[in-house]
Amino acid sequence: MVYPGRLRGPHGVFLCGEDSDAKVVVAELLHSSGLTAPIDLGGIDGARRMEGTMPFWLRLWRALGTAEFNYRVVR
Repeated sequence: MVYPGRLRGPHGVFLCGEDSDAKVVVAELLHSSGLTAPIDLGGIDGARRMEGTMPFWLRLWRALGTAEFNYRVVR
């Protein structure tokens, strides 16, 4: 994912893990780096599911002709 300051708008990122205190720290780090919309996907089993976003990301890169993009989840 590109540094969020290079693109306009909010940027989403996903996190998961078993340690709720660690997830709070990671969410704060993400927020301070400009990734202002972290989405907690639960326990560590979510990591396996997030791996599926990589082939999707590669397809987007090919389709857009650039890696200058981020995800955004609209609710």
